Amino acid sequence: MGSSLLFALLLACLGGWIATAEIMRRRIKALERSKEEIQVEETLVFDFLHGLGEAFRETIRPNDLHRLIVESAARILDAHGGALYLADRTGTKLTPAYISKGCPPLVDLPPHILQQAAATPVALESYLRLRAIDTGEGILGRVWQTAQPVLMNDIAPAPELSKLRDSALSTASLMSASLVYGKQSLGVLAVANGPMGAQFSQSDFVVFKSIAEQSAFALYNAIIYSEANEKKRLDHDLEIARDIQRILLPNESPAVTGFEISGLNVPARQVSGDYFDYIKIDNEHLGIAIADVSGKGVPASLIMAICRSVLRSEAAQNQSPAEVLKKVNRQLYPDIKEDMFISMAYVVVDQTNGAVTLARAGHDAPLLYRRATQKVEALKPPGLVLGIDSGNVFDRLTNDFSVPLESGDCLVLYTDGVTEALESNGEEFGLERMIQSVRASAPQGAAAIVERVNEDVRTFAGAHPQHDDITLIAIRKT
Repeated sequence: MGSSLLFALLLACLGGWIATAEIMRRRIKALERSKEEIQVEETLVFDFLHGLGEAFRETIRPNDLHRLIVESAARILDAHGGALYLADRTGTKLTPAYISKGCPPLVDLPPHILQQAAATPVALESYLRLRAIDTGEGILGRVWQTAQPVLMNDIAPAPELSKLRDSALSTASLMSASLVYGKQSLGVLAVANGPMGAQFSQSDFVVFKSIAEQSAFALYNAIIYSEANEKKRLDHDLEIARDIQRILLPNESPAVTGFEISGLNVPARQVSGDYFDYIKIDNEHLGIAIADVSGKGVPASLIMAICRSVLRSEAAQNQSPAEVLKKVNRQLYPDIKEDMFISMAYVVVDQTNGAVTLARAGHDAPLLYRRATQKVEALKPPGLVLGIDSGNVFDRLTNDFSVPLESGDCLVLYTDGVTEALESNGEEFGLERMIQSVRASAPQGAAAIVERVNEDVRTFAGAHPQHDDITLIAIRKT
């Protein structure tokens, strides 16, 4: 009896040891499988991060980056598919950037699209590629609005998805997160499983949020790189435009019997809206023009180039500056927008008798220096700017104005970039300072006037940046 009981106890202990060993074996295998899964997941995440790094080193295209983010997220999380929506330029809508194949629809589908999708799957794909999402609209719009990531293994809280519950297009589970870098909301990333897919776990959600964070960083950097490359391209284009404009402006002063002439253009930007020119009218007459196009930068420089072409065409063999300006205005008026205009002063010098004739189209009043009295006065013949009147008013106001010059007298043409130059406290250089500069330098000649005025403006402005183009022309009778 005692031996039987002892034997039974031994068998029970042995069975317990065997059962415990089996349980431990199974737990060890489960841990090994878990370890392998974690290692695989770590490898996939590492590959994703490595892929992002390689992509930027090779200056990845936006479309390829979007595909890399979505497909990597779906692969790491073993999801059926994923989608990336980015904020549009207005910041009020999400637009689809990339939707992978196998991703169930994550937006509301109209009945007619559902009907078309049953017969023509491409109709659904086309709709999803074009379907924008408003702030707060559907699950993706709410995630974007609240910036709170979601894990949904029950889609009941998303009516736009739950109504597809019994169809082949239904979503069984999804994860979505807003892509935020700094204070900038870039869009939304989502991964989803269809009806045959497994539910996402909390550990999946942790990994997904990390992927979303890295994706936001990658997208932000892509934007910075794109903007930098665009700026580089624009700078190159502006450099070309500046070179072309430099060719259009005179590179040296003309030799004119009885006169000294000197000119200067200092653009505030890479290209200038100011213009000056020396135009040979015939063997005895020279045209001298200065103009200022409203606005700055490329648009102003293009209008300037057009103005130059028209002026040169109309100036040939025409000794009346007023008549030339009238013809230029009639040609430019139909093509200049309402918010643009051109001010111009045009002078014709007669080398045979030393006569100087001026016409003014709303331009800053030229300054006349008299050597005999050392006084400087502003010449203000009437005139309307080019491009705002078809010709009825412009022609009536614009007339030739004779400027009698004696030896040593100087006529100075300029744009408002001179008088309106600012110093650090916001004070303008002004007309009086310019008059003082002209009076001090006129006895030394035309080139001295241009150099002195420009230098005085620079000294006055100091470190304050130049905000407008500066153009100067000095005409001195010898």
